[in-house]
Amino acid sequence: MIKIEEQIPLADKNWFRTGGPARYYCQPTTEQECMQAVAFAQQHQLPIFVLGEGANILISDEGFNGLVIRPALSAISINDQQATVTAGAGVSIQTLIDTCLDNGLSGLEEFSGIPGSIGGAVYINIHYFQFLLSQFLTGARVIDVHTGQIIDVDNAWFCFGYNQSTLLAKNHYLISATFTLKNVTDLQAAYAKGRRDEIIRHRQQRYPRSNTCGSFFRNFLPSEISFTANGQKIPFVAYYLDKIGVKGALRIGNAFVSHQHANMLVTQEPASTADVIALARSMQERVQEQFGMVPQSECQFIGFAQHPLL
Repeated sequence: MIKIEEQIPLADKNWFRTGGPARYYCQPTTEQECMQAVAFAQQHQLPIFVLGEGANILISDEGFNGLVIRPALSAISINDQQATVTAGAGVSIQTLIDTCLDNGLSGLEEFSGIPGSIGGAVYINIHYFQFLLSQFLTGARVIDVHTGQIIDVDNAWFCFGYNQSTLLAKNHYLISATFTLKNVTDLQAAYAKGRRDEIIRHRQQRYPRSNTCGSFFRNFLPSEISFTANGQKIPFVAYYLDKIGVKGALRIGNAFVSHQHANMLVTQEPASTADVIALARSMQERVQEQFGMVPQSECQFIGFAQHPLL
């Protein structure tokens, strides 16, 4: 039987290191325990939030008044003949990448250095330059949060897009995912490991390493862009954030804009989520004033009664 705990702190379980407690909290290690967790939530009419490694989220200072499920499904299985790997939702992205390369499977190293679990990575369809995780995912097992039923789905079921997947509707959460990769020789694997290390080195130079959720705002969609430069629409939100001069300069309370990247918000203890919200709103207002567009969050808001930004 799964263990359900009460009033568990969440500030130490997310990258911003802010936010209040979970009313209920559990860490299922098997599919059966996942089903028990969903049944508990249904029995007590509780909303569910599925927590991974805590990247790309901002938790309300009041916490989450429901059940936080943090999947601890950590199994990894490899099919050499089909060049596939299946990983539980609780496996970290980097652990999966390293395991694949150690077993002669290449492809996922493009996402090296990105924090988070497989569950969170599939949820948001992580991306790095031209690569999307959806390019590699061929199947998955998900659980319906209303019925507790576990079903097998294919890539098309997810309706993947940029920062988009079916999981964002919060009617299902990931149990495990299967990726189809490429079998490589030992020499090719060694080359891929070198690429992994270089990607990580590059990310560490460009981005802060702690107390941040990663990119806070998403890039603009073509329909949202009203500003042009040299006749071209520029979708990259960092371009506009650089122009308003907030990088390494704007600070509210114990939250500030990183000196390394204008789209990275960083906290310093004892920061609050309110500090981060005030900082993000200030950035939105400045971009709106100068360019007539409002950046929209890539970060996921947890436990808020209403959307906290513009």
